[in-house]
Order: sequence, then C-alpha cells, then structure tokens
Amino acid sequence: MKYLLFLFSGVLFFYSCTEHNNQEEKPPEQSSKFEVKWFGALKNMMHKGDISAKVDLEELKEIKHVYAIGAIENLKGEIQIFNGEPFNTSVKDSTIVFDKTFNKKATLLVYSIVENWNSFEIPDNIVTHKELEKYIANIAEQNGININEPFPFLIEGTISAFDWHVIDWADGDTVHSHEKHVDSGLNGTIENRDVALLGFYSNSHHAIFTHHT
Repeated sequence: MKYLLFLFSGVLFFYSCTEHNNQEEKPPEQSSKFEVKWFGALKNMMHKGDISAKVDLEELKEIKHVYAIGAIENLKGEIQIFNGEPFNTSVKDSTIVFDKTFNKKATLLVYSIVENWNSFEIPDNIVTHKELEKYIANIAEQNGININEPFPFLIEGTISAFDWHVIDWADGDTVHSHEKHVDSGLNGTIENRDVALLGFYSNSHHAIFTHHT
C-alpha cells in the first residue's frame, strides 16, 4: 500500500514561498507559516560548473521538523533530512558511507518545515512518473494547495523496486552534463523494501531545483 502525505496543520493550511537570491542567508526561524526555501541552482552547476558550498547544514540543526534534500558541496554525496534527522550518503573506496550528522555543506539544498502531514492513498493504477506527478498536483489542488508555488510531499509504502544513485563527482572536472552526473558515483537497485520518499513539487522552478524537463 502506498500513501501520499501532504503537510497539514490544524484546520488551516498556511502557505508561502520566499524566492531565494544568490546571496547566502540563514534559514528562517520556525513559525506558523509554511515555506519552501532553497540554496543554489541546478543551472549554475550545469552551465557554470559552480559546485561550491552554498549553505552549512549546521544552520538547520536547531530547527524542528525540517525536511530537506540536496547535494553535498563539490557533488561529493547526497543530502536527506527527515523531520530534523539527517540521512546523508557519500562514496568512499567504492562503498556507500552513511552520515547522520549536520557536519556537511551543500551546493544545492531545498527544504521546508512541516509539523504534520495529511495522508492520501495512492491508487494502484498510478504506475508511471507522469501519472504520479499528475496525481500529486490533483490531490494538492483538491486540498487547497496552490500548485503554482512549490510544496513538499512524502510517499511512504513498500516498493517492488527502485534505482538509487549517490553522486561522487571527479575532482577537477568542470564539464557537467546530466549523463555524467548519473554515471558519477555508485548506483544500484533495491527491491521489496519499505521506504519513505521525500520530494518537492514545482512547475516553475525548472533548472533551479527541478530538471529542465
């Protein structure tokens, strides 16, 4: 059984999106207003080769209920934070290393603060990425979420299989492409596993924190 979870707070849904400029800034203090924030941009990585640090994860350490995904500086691993708990991954000696600390910096990071989630069952006939994307948008609209602004979602359930990838960019390589990003690092397939998947939906942040397609 698969479930889609959207943020939900009491009887009111609070939403806002704050555009982030290229200047570094500290994350906001937790408040009753929901926000999606980001540091860095895919287009700067792909077209300018900028994989330098944009934010220190230590700045998120004291913020409750933070959910985040991103890439470690210099593209040396992946960042995931679930409800304030990091699950970062990197590659060392052809082996995945798990790191549950905030002792990392990110070249790209998207995050939000979500105290509670509202759950919806995903129908069995939703099987492709495109169908899932459409379903997420439809459920969001039906529950008062403005899909023209970014919002987070969680998917929880048992998967038959999924492909994973942990990037490990070669030092000194300044030529970036989607294919090279996919080929860099380690990858594999996990089957029949209970999982929690974090994502951020947006139809207006292509090349910022979603791919251009």
